Amino acid sequence: MDRLEGMSIVLAVAEAGSLSAAARRHKMPLATVSRKVSELEAHLRTKLFNRSSRALVPTEAGRSYIAAAKRIIADVTEAERAASGEYATPRGELSVSAPFAFGRLHLVPVLAEFVATFPEVDIRLDLLDRPVNLLEEHVDVALRIGTLADSSLIAIRIGEIRRMLCASPAYLKWRGTPRSLDDLSKHDCISFVPLQSPAEWTFKKDQTDYVVPVRSRLVLNHLESTCDAARSGMGIATVFSYQVAESVKSGELALLLQDFEPPPIPVSLVYPPNRFMPVKLRAFLDFALPRLKARIADLPKRAAPRGRTGPPLSP
Repeated sequence: MDRLEGMSIVLAVAEAGSLSAAARRHKMPLATVSRKVSELEAHLRTKLFNRSSRALVPTEAGRSYIAAAKRIIADVTEAERAASGEYATPRGELSVSAPFAFGRLHLVPVLAEFVATFPEVDIRLDLLDRPVNLLEEHVDVALRIGTLADSSLIAIRIGEIRRMLCASPAYLKWRGTPRSLDDLSKHDCISFVPLQSPAEWTFKKDQTDYVVPVRSRLVLNHLESTCDAARSGMGIATVFSYQVAESVKSGELALLLQDFEPPPIPVSLVYPPNRFMPVKLRAFLDFALPRLKARIADLPKRAAPRGRTGPPLSP
């Protein structure tokens, strides 16, 4: 039997959780996948999966075998890449993951330059607002926003973003500019519900938290639409600096109450450790890092601290 093929099928079954899903991944008949697993179990003289009508769960022996198979297949894949020249010149598919809005606004322009510079590299970009498992989802490099959890991944910090309050000049001319946190309760607010409560917003200054009651005239679950609503003059919104850079530069949006911005949020590129880094990944890091750093450095900054123009709300 082809043991390497058997390992690949067992890994596919373990990752997919079923024989049928593994069959679809390998474009094989279900009966063939089932037979290959059975043949491998017979060869090993041990059971790799406990089967039920709902799922396949690896046995203790199965878990050990799957972990070893992952290492073996990774080594074989790297050997094939080296033999095919992937470690000599940038070529092949590079899988990249990034948060949706940041990726669309800031990573895609960098990727457009990259593929023009390296014509033998193709990009698969997944824009997802969740952290991906790079190894399980076969991702070469990911852009992450936020504090990184401890892991074996290699991380390179490329900058930081900020959460900011903003509104259009037309709205501020109509309703006035808030000078203190107390003033927010008199304004129309736009709330992005995954980030904040529609009834109260939280701010921080000098290690003190302030909770401000607000009236949300518009509640959204879409980040970019929050910026659109602020630009249209519907009220005051909480946004991220990378979303509104151009609008702030053009004067479409004005930043408010910057003394009460929360601490900045780090932005990093992460990738798995690899004994042989493919040249396509090294080329991407060398190319993208300075460009992404420059784009983040050009984002709106927190204004220099000013004298208090009004008392903040009590914490």
